[in-house]
Amino acid sequence: MLMTTTALVEGRHITKYHGVVTGEAIIGANAVRDLFAGLRDFFGGRSGSYEEVLRKAKDTALQEMGEEAARLGANAVIG
Repeated sequence: MLMTTTALVEGRHITKYHGVVTGEAIIGANAVRDLFAGLRDFFGGRSGSYEEVLRKAKDTALQEMGEEAARLGANAVIG
């Protein structure tokens, strides 16, 4: 599934719009991760565990968006 934030795709012609598609991901709480992230905030630095969880949530949301687009008969998500 082609996904882009642009309104057009060079070399491709849009023949039909299927509407808006979305993808959602809920990030569950984790007490240990929250504790270490709090310490990291206090002492400074990046929280690698939170970054990994956010990356997975983003990937899940994009995958769901692509699946919804495919169910509508689309072969790309643009804009």
